[in-house]
Amino acid sequence: MLRIPFLLRLASLGLLLQPFFAQAQQTYSWENLPVIDQPRFRADTFLVTSYGAKGDGLTLNTKAINRAIAECSQKGGGVVVIPAGLWMSGPVVLKSNVNLHLKKAATLLFTPDKSQYALTEGFYEGKAAARNQSPISGTDLENVALTGQGIVDGNGDVWRAVHQRQLTDSQWKEKLASGGVLSDDQKTWYPSVAFKTASQENKSMLLTSGKSLSDFADMKDFLRPNLVVLLRCKKVLLEGLTFQNSPAWCLHPLLCQHLTLRKLTVKNPEYAHNGDGMDIESCKNFLVEDCSLDVGDDAICIKSGKDEEGRKRGVPTENGIIRNNIVYNGHGGFVVGSEMSGGARYLFVSNCTFMGTDKGLRFKSVRGRGGVVEHIYARNIFMKDIAQEAIFFDMYYFVKFATDSPRDERPIVNEGTPVFRNMVFENVVCQGAKKGVFVRGLPEMPIQQVRMKNLILETERGVELIDARGISLDQVQLVTNTVEPLVFIENSQHLTFNSVEYAGKMPILFSVNGERSQDIHIQKTDVQTNQTVFANGAKAFSLK
Repeated sequence: MLRIPFLLRLASLGLLLQPFFAQAQQTYSWENLPVIDQPRFRADTFLVTSYGAKGDGLTLNTKAINRAIAECSQKGGGVVVIPAGLWMSGPVVLKSNVNLHLKKAATLLFTPDKSQYALTEGFYEGKAAARNQSPISGTDLENVALTGQGIVDGNGDVWRAVHQRQLTDSQWKEKLASGGVLSDDQKTWYPSVAFKTASQENKSMLLTSGKSLSDFADMKDFLRPNLVVLLRCKKVLLEGLTFQNSPAWCLHPLLCQHLTLRKLTVKNPEYAHNGDGMDIESCKNFLVEDCSLDVGDDAICIKSGKDEEGRKRGVPTENGIIRNNIVYNGHGGFVVGSEMSGGARYLFVSNCTFMGTDKGLRFKSVRGRGGVVEHIYARNIFMKDIAQEAIFFDMYYFVKFATDSPRDERPIVNEGTPVFRNMVFENVVCQGAKKGVFVRGLPEMPIQQVRMKNLILETERGVELIDARGISLDQVQLVTNTVEPLVFIENSQHLTFNSVEYAGKMPILFSVNGERSQDIHIQKTDVQTNQTVFANGAKAFSLK
């Protein structure tokens, strides 16, 4: 017989374990959003001018700014203030319990002297790589912030290559006058001979076994840094500032928890190679709100490592809120991938506007990458003048880099098979795009269970679904200007179209293709028998 004290101990153990299991099983919804803890700082103020800094645009203030940050942290934390002025600096290293605050009319301008940036062990697209030290960085910190109304400028033009076709005639002449070298065909400008050589020879920056940082000295100029890199930090706040002109990615939080990006302006030239706005990688519990982005690549991007290295890390980007943001330019407004091998889940995107981006909601991956992306929810998304697709899924992301490792690209399901499933998009309006919805999965792993409701899409073409399963379009208005099929389906199953409205007379509403297309339901939609066609092995009974 069990004794009472043992039962009490058992009950006590159960009470202790209950919060753990509750946390492990935690799920989120619009009614139960993730909670993001905010950092707090002492009121103590440390002026960088007290440490010898000068905002004259000439003085190199690296030591003064870093000394102020270090002393602030050592004394228990507080606010390090950079007043109005033009403050030239080399790399700035953040510390715990410090809020680096830029007053209005303060510009923190990073020096074009690349010798100030040491070679360091960093990351490139989810893999360990040699990089130049980031202009602003912090590692293993807690309670840290960058705030204010000032500007952080990475002086990125001195780092980046650029093609003549990307610039106006006057910009190209200015670039030539700045120095650098040209490609053999005279159509690409490189910052230096070393950069040109590394680029043309497709040299890898990966820190593989047996390689040290000294092995990359001859290509140092090619190893462009991200503007802000925060690694393994907790309770992080970036608020109010303008971040611009980054050498590569602009903001890169990696393996951070409780991260807030609020009221930021993020700017990069349209021609900026890898000019991403925000790359949130393997982070947990984060908030991006009231930000404005105008960049040269993906704007708000979710990542979690690349290929086998990302899968071994195994840390998804999860529990995120992205709301009330505006994207004016970029390859995608809200993007997941393509480096998402650790997965992504429970992301809530709302009240965002995309104006002139290449794509709107963009999801991308490729065979061999692996990772599970699920529980993504987007509502109240408004788009105008989208260059390509408003809603885009593609598992054939074709871009390859020197940092790509060999991938298993066989059409079989294994650990390298990317999985995208269980998403809901509601209240999406797009005025102007080449295509409203494009979904292309893999034959062995279709895009699965994506529900789209209350869409109004004014586009050149309507909907294209290839290797998709469990996709539903409910209460959708498609305004297109093409005579091609309103909805093209290829080798897709378990599809539902409910209350689909369209403008004008469409000779073909549904084109069903492929012998694997089946179980397609059309409800409350004005469609005549002669407005559906079946080809390439598709059977008429697949559509109901």
